[in-house]
Amino acid sequence: MRMEDYDLLVQLHQCGTIRSTAKKILLSQPAITQRLKYIEEEWGGEIFVRTSKKLWVTPFGELILSSAREMLQKEEELRTKLAMAEGRVSGTLSIGASSLYSQHFLPEMLQSFTKAYPDVTIDLVTGISSEIRASAYSHQLSIIRGEPIPGFDSIHLFNDPLYVLDVFPLPPLSERPFIEFKTDPDFSRLLERWRHNHQELTHKPTIKVDHFETAKQLMKHGLGMTVLPGSISHKERAAYASLPLVDHEGKAVVRETWACVKPEVRMLPQVNAFLQHLKERSGDDEPPGRAAD
Repeated sequence: MRMEDYDLLVQLHQCGTIRSTAKKILLSQPAITQRLKYIEEEWGGEIFVRTSKKLWVTPFGELILSSAREMLQKEEELRTKLAMAEGRVSGTLSIGASSLYSQHFLPEMLQSFTKAYPDVTIDLVTGISSEIRASAYSHQLSIIRGEPIPGFDSIHLFNDPLYVLDVFPLPPLSERPFIEFKTDPDFSRLLERWRHNHQELTHKPTIKVDHFETAKQLMKHGLGMTVLPGSISHKERAAYASLPLVDHEGKAVVRETWACVKPEVRMLPQVNAFLQHLKERSGDDEPPGRAAD
């Protein structure tokens, strides 16, 4: 079986449906169905049970998938060793990154990196920091906000101060609804500690939304106040009332951003090159440039 076939089986398992796999690898559904039929005929058994909602792996298929993952990993390890022997930076760079960092900073970072190292293939997964933290062992490099990951080599990228914003003058904080957006538990705890120091906020009506951009738009339309990271609120802080969040000692409340890498993969050329790229473009105290709002 070809390496492309092993990769297809892994993609089918990860995506869960032929339709989702077709979108991801840019092949037609009939072409994928035909290739899967050929693979199953070659091995003499059913790898997936097809339903209208999902592909379910059979016990026979689990054995094939295990072998497929092993073969793909061995091929990647060989390519990396060959690249190291030749002094080239190539191979696959597997990154898990927080949604905020992925939306506002990572595209430009990856653009400049892949321009400098065109032989590197990027494998990217995004999500809220708690999700990336939970799946950190599935990636070579994890970019998260909050606390670094224990047991990983962690590089501090920047501090991100938090601000409360409203269309009406601040303070007071007691007369307006509070708009929260879905985030990871670490940010929620940070926010709760700040709110604890402002008892007037404890019993205020709360609007809960799915994304910080939604909270931003509701705030702009006068529906309440919200707290946003400074890196994504440059224009809003210039146009609306804002106050920096401070703790009970009067110190600024900030969200830290970290690049966390497994020690055993840090020596890989593509990982080391990307870490250097991050360091060069990330200040230790400020976000890397002004985010596009």
